[in-house]
Amino acid sequence: MTAWKCSSLLYSTVNRTIEQWRLWYYAAMKNAIILHGTTDKDEYYSDKYPSMSNSHWLPWLQKQLLMKDIAAVTPDMVKAYQPDYQQWKIELERYDITPETVLVGHSCGAGFLVRWLSEAKDVRVGKVVLVAPWLDPHNVKQSDFFNFEIDATLVARTGGVVIYNSDDDFEDIQVSVRTLTAAIDGVKVREFSGYGHFCIGDMGTIAFPELLTEVLA
Repeated sequence: MTAWKCSSLLYSTVNRTIEQWRLWYYAAMKNAIILHGTTDKDEYYSDKYPSMSNSHWLPWLQKQLLMKDIAAVTPDMVKAYQPDYQQWKIELERYDITPETVLVGHSCGAGFLVRWLSEAKDVRVGKVVLVAPWLDPHNVKQSDFFNFEIDATLVARTGGVVIYNSDDDFEDIQVSVRTLTAAIDGVKVREFSGYGHFCIGDMGTIAFPELLTEVLA
């Protein structure tokens, strides 16, 4: 064997080893992806409001996880007032998603995760927390964002799915929660009282210790 062939073989072996180590490292490292919901067009384009990823309890949860050495991101979906499933899917899949990845979604973001998990049947993730999940049961967005079939077995490909629901949330959230609990085997529901739509205006704070405890459990 020539020196060139030996060098080429060594280079190829080293590259494979590095790639295997990289895959092992990311598979073993816990991370979290926290998804916001939708909004209206006026709020989206107004500088009076923070970006969706910096609203309510999302940045608080991200910071708490970062302080525990858990890589956490809160991606911003472009034109969140007019959600497009393929665009949201592309944005989500930019990140490393492994069996150690925690997924948290609020409102439309939670509904999006249900569709993504229903369709990505070869993906394994960690715990999934759906906060006030919204499936747009009355099609107020007039789109096909939630035009999908819920996979009844999706919990089996996760570290567990928990729905957070408040007794004073909107009726279309209550409808969505009932739809999900009837359709998904093994999903758990945690009921709250007086938390509204789990927004800062309802909760009076950006801190959400119950959710942090859930994510870390």
